[in-house]
Amino acid sequence: MRNGKSMLSRRALLKAGAAIGILPAGRVFAQSSEPLRIGFLTVLTGPLAAGGKQQEEGAALFLKERNGTIAGRKVELLTQDTAGNPALAKTKMQELAERHKVHVAIGPLATNEALAMDSYLRESKTPLITTTSSATVDLKARQPHPYVLHAFGTAPQVTYPLGDFAAKELKFKRIAIVAEDFTYGHEGAGGFHLAFEAGGGKIVQKLWPPLNAPEYAPYLAQIKPDVDAIYTGFAGANPLRFLKQFADYGLKGKIAVLGNTTMTDEGILRVMGDEADGVYSAGWYAAGLDTPDNKKFVAAINAEYKHDPGFYTAGPYTALLIIEEALKTTGGKTDDAAAFLKALHGVQLTRGPAGPIKLDEYSNPIMDIHIRKVARVNGKLTNTILKTYPKVNQFWTYDPKMAVQQPVFSRDFPPSKYLE
Repeated sequence: MRNGKSMLSRRALLKAGAAIGILPAGRVFAQSSEPLRIGFLTVLTGPLAAGGKQQEEGAALFLKERNGTIAGRKVELLTQDTAGNPALAKTKMQELAERHKVHVAIGPLATNEALAMDSYLRESKTPLITTTSSATVDLKARQPHPYVLHAFGTAPQVTYPLGDFAAKELKFKRIAIVAEDFTYGHEGAGGFHLAFEAGGGKIVQKLWPPLNAPEYAPYLAQIKPDVDAIYTGFAGANPLRFLKQFADYGLKGKIAVLGNTTMTDEGILRVMGDEADGVYSAGWYAAGLDTPDNKKFVAAINAEYKHDPGFYTAGPYTALLIIEEALKTTGGKTDDAAAFLKALHGVQLTRGPAGPIKLDEYSNPIMDIHIRKVARVNGKLTNTILKTYPKVNQFWTYDPKMAVQQPVFSRDFPPSKYLE
């Protein structure tokens, strides 16, 4: 576990010296002897640590490109390992705010961690920019949060389009859900459920393995043999474990597999084999996005780390872009906390690996969502993009006033009308 203060990470420090930050022409930033202190909550130990390592890489690249400086101020990136534990995440956030006096924080990795620190962020008035699907439905929609912004959208914001695609374009009729039994698993499954059934399909089975399930054989044995596909909701290293066991159980090729964005994220895809070939997923990001900013981002990560970036990598990079844009508005200053917070909320990104991002009234991004399918391209497993749903908001096609009245996604919501 990493505690306390660090200028970037130790690895990033060694790499950052070679880069030179370039400030926009004609822009004058406040020169301050006080460093810009950014708290960084991520997962470095436990089942979600694979994503945390990617997050470190995204943050380190951003700061290396700017020689460890944002808007004329040296950056202290204070990295904290939350271990994916909600109570520990809250404690680490308190340490960042009270001991280290951070100006802003980015993270955490898991949805339930963000929920655990909700009330403390209001109390401490510390701005937080979430870096994954931590932008939970409950956190941002039912109680608009002045101190929380989101670099990426919600878990169901991604799976709504996937459910729609499965029903209308893949023409699947019967699907079983197999998703991890925690907030992120519930939310992704819930969005898929609603959109798939709205498109004419039926969810006929739901299975909920725990996040730390030692093996998946008991769940694989229960999957109905007559479903067209399964929707899978796993995170960290668990997608690899599940897909290997799914193939070993003899189900690959008999039942199609769809998944949330973390199911075949590039970070885990690079260690997968044929078990991942053909898996459908949806995401805010894919390494194959054909834009100048993303090509540059992918090339830089390839050069530094010898593999493709995934959405975990792009999350902290995008959050730091938001901070950089806000500081352009304030001239690099953070001493007026209210002005800095207002500037953060006013950011509309026109650049970055994930493409343009416009924030809605809850500071949740409106983003393109990409339907992907794993295929071998030049011998390498790749998330090929089949379709892009443009400018998807967190409410999909639903009336926001009605959507925020519904229960939070859980094992029991949406209600299951077609279980067999």
